[in-house]
Amino acid sequence: MTRTTRYLVGLLVLALLGAGGLYLYRNLTPYSETVEHGPSPAARANDYLAAETFLSDHGIKVATAGGLEVLDSLPAKGHTLVLLASRENVTPGQTDRLLDWASKGGHLIVTAERLWDEKQGKSGDLVLDRLGVQQFLSEDFDKRNDEAVEEQAEADSEASDAPDSAGKDEPSLLGDDPYPELTKLYLENESAPAYIGFDTDYHLFDSRNLAYAWANSQGSTHLLQLRQGDGLVTVLTDNWIWQNDKLDHYDNAWLLWYLTQDSDVTLVYRADNDNLAVLLWRNFPEALVALAVLILLVLWRAGLRHGPLQPAPSRARRQLEEHLRASADFLFRQRGHVALLQGLQRDILRRARQRQPGFEHLPVAEQWQVLGRLTRMPSSAISQAMRPYPGQRLSAADFTRQVAHLQSLRNAL
Repeated sequence: MTRTTRYLVGLLVLALLGAGGLYLYRNLTPYSETVEHGPSPAARANDYLAAETFLSDHGIKVATAGGLEVLDSLPAKGHTLVLLASRENVTPGQTDRLLDWASKGGHLIVTAERLWDEKQGKSGDLVLDRLGVQQFLSEDFDKRNDEAVEEQAEADSEASDAPDSAGKDEPSLLGDDPYPELTKLYLENESAPAYIGFDTDYHLFDSRNLAYAWANSQGSTHLLQLRQGDGLVTVLTDNWIWQNDKLDHYDNAWLLWYLTQDSDVTLVYRADNDNLAVLLWRNFPEALVALAVLILLVLWRAGLRHGPLQPAPSRARRQLEEHLRASADFLFRQRGHVALLQGLQRDILRRARQRQPGFEHLPVAEQWQVLGRLTRMPSSAISQAMRPYPGQRLSAADFTRQVAHLQSLRNAL
């Protein structure tokens, strides 16, 4: 290939590359794409991780606790304790400790867990029962209120001269509410309320009128704040508004900040008691492992043989006398001494019938005379051997003596 040809080929390659680059420049459009990999392992393991991060980002010191034992070292003043776990297994003593901690200046935030039971006069939620707060289903509470409203309306209609004009002059509160399904929290010096996404199926009722602050949706109350000594108790219908997937909805995050501002926060993820086995394994795992090994060694030692196995006795060794003795022992254990003695008496009577025809038809006294004549034994020995035996157990000596008499009589026939 000449030099001119190489130049031409090089120019052709450069022209093709330039044309391809120009085409790509005019037709390719850059874009960005976000690939969602889902929540991180830490977020999947902790439903309230976003709440912890949110409070920390706003300058609030946040700590977590695995149980109510944190009360032993947690000061009350300047602290907020948020119970996020179920209180189903919380004892009355732990309930007293919680309320005493709040009375010393702490802020306790709890969630109502059970509905009020009219028949029992309690809900079973120890904290709510102590505070006089009752939780109802909204629809059940509305039915109760409707009856009271109807009675009040009838009384107002009788007392009013123009009942029809009263409803026209006042605007409908339900119609003016743009977000009836959201809970509204009104603050002083604020023109608009904060909106929180509580579950509207539940309603809190302050039976003792002790609450000084509350938040309502269209027909239900979802937040109550009550004074407890020098502290404060906040009762919510649900706390899942602060979970990872709901914290950024409406003003849910703002409510968490509002309730915990100007204090250190402790989030409690477990409020139930561990059983004894869990506590022992948590605090003394080495001792439990050593105990298990010791038990295994004891069982192994107890299972060892103390000598060689005895061979099974050969059946050829056994004699007729042994079988007879074993049969007699079995009969003696099962039926007693009377059965053995009666067997000997029947054998004597059978032999007497063979030697004296019609023996079985004779009276007992004549049978004994015939036995005395056949055996040439005195009548006293015959009566002692053939008499009926009492039901009580004979002594070994009496039984042996009686068997000897019977055998002597049978051998003489």
